[in-house]
Amino acid sequence: MKQKFFALFFLLSFWAFGQKVNFNIKYSEQLAVFVFIQNLSEHYPENVFKTAFSQSKYNTQKYKDLIVKFERLPIDYSYSFDEYPYGSKIPMQSRDILKKNLIETNNLNDFKLRSIGILPNVSLQSITEVISAFTPIYNELIYIPNKGQFEPQLKEISRYSKEKNMEYYFQRGLQFYDSNWDVSIPFEIAMYPLPNSTGFTAQAFYNNFISAVQTNLKDYKSFFSVMLHETYHIINDEQSLAVKKSIAKDFKDNPSKYSNYAYQLMNEALATALGNGYVYESLSGKTDSNDWYYSKYVDLMAKKIYPTVKEYIAQKKPIDKNFIDTYIKIYEENFPGWINELDHIMTYRYILSENRKDFNMIGQMYPMRSSEESETQISMLSLEKMKKTPLTKIIIISQNNNEKLNLVKSQFKELKQWNFTPDKEFQYKVLLDDKSQLLIINQHQSALQSFFTNFK
Repeated sequence: MKQKFFALFFLLSFWAFGQKVNFNIKYSEQLAVFVFIQNLSEHYPENVFKTAFSQSKYNTQKYKDLIVKFERLPIDYSYSFDEYPYGSKIPMQSRDILKKNLIETNNLNDFKLRSIGILPNVSLQSITEVISAFTPIYNELIYIPNKGQFEPQLKEISRYSKEKNMEYYFQRGLQFYDSNWDVSIPFEIAMYPLPNSTGFTAQAFYNNFISAVQTNLKDYKSFFSVMLHETYHIINDEQSLAVKKSIAKDFKDNPSKYSNYAYQLMNEALATALGNGYVYESLSGKTDSNDWYYSKYVDLMAKKIYPTVKEYIAQKKPIDKNFIDTYIKIYEENFPGWINELDHIMTYRYILSENRKDFNMIGQMYPMRSSEESETQISMLSLEKMKKTPLTKIIIISQNNNEKLNLVKSQFKELKQWNFTPDKEFQYKVLLDDKSQLLIINQHQSALQSFFTNFK
């Protein structure tokens, strides 16, 4: 309760003294080169950077070896904030911190000094060596040919941001999410050119937004609505522990069987309603008639909750229990079949399978994923860990079937009356008391895909 009062006091002070968050828009060469090298990996799909490099004089074994070296560097580490409700706080990602440091430093030596301790020194040294080697290549192939368009465009985007007062929408998000922000911390927006493209990329983390922008971009309304969409994820992430616990409790206490999957969908649905709905309409004077999001579940839910979101923003009200109950009711009344649609519930998944290939296969069948955990052991311990999460639970049994099926049955009270034939292949689905779906697959010979096709 004290934390909520402090957040409210901070917000009132924020408005009273007229302070606002500074939006700094710039080009970051170091970040651009880092992303350029990532896109040259053979594991990345075809893209404009890979095409430019493959057709250049630099497509030699020397630089191919550096690309492989960069790709194999162990730079992805993370840790979770376990005191927060499950899934409500984004884990720390070392790759994002490295990108943040690339944006906020002026040279690679400063980057190394800023990043010491995040990675072993040998890995940090290797990153800077590869970036240094590819910087002139990036400039020759990408930046210099597009400089004449990109640099005026960057100035125009900065002008538009100031003219339309983008900081205002940031503040509206703080108020709506009942979140807070230290105004001494600027929001750093780093852009780099994306030639021969019809779209732009968007990612936000910590106090950063990064975007590859097509050099002929003119629709700044769409650009800033997407930018604010991503920024609202950060504002949501920065809610206090007390606020996050209160929201999680309101969802858990709601009696609707739909409340869990409504909760899983909320982060993306609200960011879409705010960014692609409220911000876009404010900038253009009308709502966007196109899809707001590429997932139908997010798109449709965002549009249904949008009138309520607009009402709360107009009244300067933060998310509260009434908003959450309204949100769940909208989900339940408009989309009751969604909790049985695999394309929806598989977006939030916990997989147990002793066949590691199953994880890749599920990823191919259901590429959309907001939360995912997986383990290769089906044991008392792994089942206990799975039960503590609100995710869709998938258990694939392909060996020692009778033993493993009995173990699974013993761990879920909802399976007390369940009967099965271990020698016969089957799939089984049940809604658990925590309002998540449990999917059990008993596999012998059939391909994994066939079981998912047969789920009702």
